[in-house]
Amino acid sequence: MPLSNIISSIDRVRHTFFTRQDGHSTGIYRGLNCGPGSDDDADAVSRNRASVETAMGLDAGQLVSLYQVHSPDVVHVTAPWQQGDAPQADAMVTDRPGIGLGILTADCVPVLFASTTGTVVGAAHAGWKGAVSGVLEATVDAMADLGCAPSDIYACVGPCIRHESYEIGGDRRDQIVALDDANTQFFTDSTRDGHYQFDLAGYVLTRLAQSGVGMVEDVAGDTYKDEDDYYSYRRMTHRGEADYGRQISVISLTQ
Repeated sequence: MPLSNIISSIDRVRHTFFTRQDGHSTGIYRGLNCGPGSDDDADAVSRNRASVETAMGLDAGQLVSLYQVHSPDVVHVTAPWQQGDAPQADAMVTDRPGIGLGILTADCVPVLFASTTGTVVGAAHAGWKGAVSGVLEATVDAMADLGCAPSDIYACVGPCIRHESYEIGGDRRDQIVALDDANTQFFTDSTRDGHYQFDLAGYVLTRLAQSGVGMVEDVAGDTYKDEDDYYSYRRMTHRGEADYGRQISVISLTQ
């Protein structure tokens, strides 16, 4: 499973960008589906999440994830919650050891953050809406509120839909370019008139670098193309399937 070299270098921080490999789900959810919002068997999802806790060295019930809504909102996590009580937000930060911050994705960009002191971690779900509205910068600000300077934060982008797989309409491109003319660099022409290929990962990496964090990394991986390893919302829509699973990316401070 993909790991960040820069985050791996920090003491007292553990993380993993989990794939869909292994797990207890079957059918279209085959593998390690950790998304309680899917229509997968609830017991299978619970067992998958328990497997993630074990792999991360977390106690039972210490893995948390959000009701993700493509917002810039960040939650400061001080204690785990029941999944049915998950806040509506798209990023989390904590300075409490033993809590796993889990981001669910199926094409959007998971971003894991860690202070170089190993005292604060964060995790963000960055689809195009969240990235445009500032979820990455809000996560850095929330970590700063817990005592770490942005320059002391490392951030890593995980597997997501990549440039050659992500076609969008011209109206969405215009919306993103209207924010900054420099954003034209993230688009190339598609084979369909009025459509463009969008480098979402490149856009996220640039926003992270501009936020002032000390170091940025990309572990690569295309969720749309690599069906054996990743779930993909867009692949599901192109195939006309009924639903899709979600992989999870997790970071925590060790006890």
